[in-house]
Amino acid sequence: MRQTLGCGTVVLIMMAFSSYARAEEGTIIFADSFQGRLAEGWSWLRELPGAWRIREGGLEIRALPGDANTVKNALLRSAPDRAAGAFAVEVTVSNLTPPTVQFEQVGITWYVDGKPVFKLVKELIDGKTYIIPGRKPVENVPVRLRLVVDGHRWTAQYRPAGEKEFLVAAEGTLPPEKNDQVSLQCYHGPEDSEHWMRFEDFRIVRLTRKP
Repeated sequence: MRQTLGCGTVVLIMMAFSSYARAEEGTIIFADSFQGRLAEGWSWLRELPGAWRIREGGLEIRALPGDANTVKNALLRSAPDRAAGAFAVEVTVSNLTPPTVQFEQVGITWYVDGKPVFKLVKELIDGKTYIIPGRKPVENVPVRLRLVVDGHRWTAQYRPAGEKEFLVAAEGTLPPEKNDQVSLQCYHGPEDSEHWMRFEDFRIVRLTRKP
């Protein structure tokens, strides 16, 4: 005898599947979908109010000239305690204007005691776009960046739009923990034109299984 599932049953099954997926991945420590305003806990480094905006569920920052030590509009928040277990920092990044300047980049930067010590970015090098570290070539499409931190070790992962699985770009170690912060930022932009970078669906996830 064939049994037909009602709409309510289908919804419950979908909710159960969604919950299972979340449980498999881990527990969300913090998330910001950039709906109208920034969530609590962020702070700006060298803020230029006219060069960032929240629009249609995304944070958009203008890429200005500068480097890791002079970057404008770096958005920071405290990172989780590394001793409490492995976690992943994720965000989707995209270039609203195709990059043209050598080393023009967008992504995640890790700070230890106020100093930038590591970055996971989409960067223009010699006319081609790469994921750094690892120098993995990618098309100029939205990319999901995923930085897994497990004690002193990091794993840089990425997933270009249209792909289903994360790819590993590189692995390495962080300096000893001291006032760790994670940042969303972009720099090495042009002086004479506006290049905007977009960040979507930021979250930090406590992992329940080995990355």
